[in-house]
Amino acid sequence: MKPVILVTSFGTSYNDSRHITIGAIEDAIREKYWQDYDIRRAFTAQIIIDKLKKRDGITIDNMTEALDRCVEDGVKEIVVQPTHLMAGLEYTDVKDELDKYADKFDKISLGDPLLTSDDDYKKVAAAIKENMASFDDGKTALCLMGHGTEADSNQVYTKMQETLTAAGHKNYFVGTVEATPSLDDVIAAVKESGFKKVVLRPLMIVAGDHANNDMAGDEDGSWKTEFEKAGFEVTTVVEGLGSVQGIQDLFVAHAQAAIDSLK
Repeated sequence: MKPVILVTSFGTSYNDSRHITIGAIEDAIREKYWQDYDIRRAFTAQIIIDKLKKRDGITIDNMTEALDRCVEDGVKEIVVQPTHLMAGLEYTDVKDELDKYADKFDKISLGDPLLTSDDDYKKVAAAIKENMASFDDGKTALCLMGHGTEADSNQVYTKMQETLTAAGHKNYFVGTVEATPSLDDVIAAVKESGFKKVVLRPLMIVAGDHANNDMAGDEDGSWKTEFEKAGFEVTTVVEGLGSVQGIQDLFVAHAQAAIDSLK
């Protein structure tokens, strides 16, 4: 039985986004390691797993099911590579679940989330800048909407802002849906900088509910609507970071580091 790389994601019920984000990350890992590893998928959001099963007839393992399946199959070595943005609550849940299986495998390794080292931040900033180059005309504020968390890991958004600014990208602004910096903070910062046009894109692996509704929706309270109310010309880019080549490459590098740690 081949060793397994279990690519573990929160998940999304947006099928198109799932294929070009989570699916693309899995494909990038599979392309590099298919000869030596069995690449498998798990989602951590049971509500999404249940919705996909009921709506589309798609069956996806949660992490417990995926790990149990590996045990039943006689897998001896497993690398779990999460597609999470940060080492927040979701990542901690993955780690805690994996710890329960410490005696079930000969070798276990957990890969890092996207934003872990200082170098990760620089690479993600560079990948975003390259991806957003067509909008970067010096006259437009490029606003990145993260999820936000009450956990200490929320500081990743401040650090990403600092990384972009330090690299000279003064027209980039980072905010969150559910924490700080808030939408009001971002609008105030963009106003102060004098920009009249804004482009909004999610600082999230997939473009799911938050990207489609909280960011690009037409309802009051969405980033698009509130920026328009504030007098800005708004363009939305509803694309998850997982569709960006540089982001996929970084997850592959994290998987490689997890594999190397077993040697």
